[in-house]
Amino acid sequence: MIHPADDTPPPLTLHLPDEAATLALGADMARILAPGLVFYLDGNLGAGKTTLARGILRGLGYEGKVKSPTYTLVELYAISRLKLYHFDLYRFADPLEWEEAGFREYFNADSICLVEWSEKAGKWLPRPDVRVLLSMHESGRTAELMAETEAGRQWLNQLRDKIHR
Repeated sequence: MIHPADDTPPPLTLHLPDEAATLALGADMARILAPGLVFYLDGNLGAGKTTLARGILRGLGYEGKVKSPTYTLVELYAISRLKLYHFDLYRFADPLEWEEAGFREYFNADSICLVEWSEKAGKWLPRPDVRVLLSMHESGRTAELMAETEAGRQWLNQLRDKIHR
C-alpha cells in the first residue's frame, strides 16, 4: 500500500549549551512570529521554558521584566500592535480550571500564546501550532521543536531555514 507523502517536517533538535543560547533561540523564533500562533513550552522544572519565553520577548523588542507567570497564571505583553500571552499552568489541580479561568478568548488570530505546563489543562486547551520540548543535559539543554498544524509546519520550516543559513 502506498501512503501519501507526509509533509510534516521532522522535529528540529538543537543543543543549547547555556542560557545565552536559549535566549538566542528565542530571539530567532521571535523574528518569524505571526499573530495566531500557539506554542506549548514543555519540560521539567528548570528546563528553560521561561528563559526561552524571555528570549522570544527580547527578540520582539520588549525591554521590561519578564517573569514566570506561575502565580498570576498569565502575563500579557503588548508589543507594538502585537499581544503575546505567556501562560504557566503549573498550579492547576484540575483541567477544568482552564475552562473556568476564561482564557479561551486569548487564543485568537490576533495573539501569540506561549503555554508552559500545557498538560495541566488537558483537553480544554487549544491545540498548539508548535510544541517545544526542553530537556536538561550535562552539557546544557536540548530543544526539540515539533510542528502540529499547517501554520506550525510553515513556521518551523522558516525557523529551520533561518538557523541553517
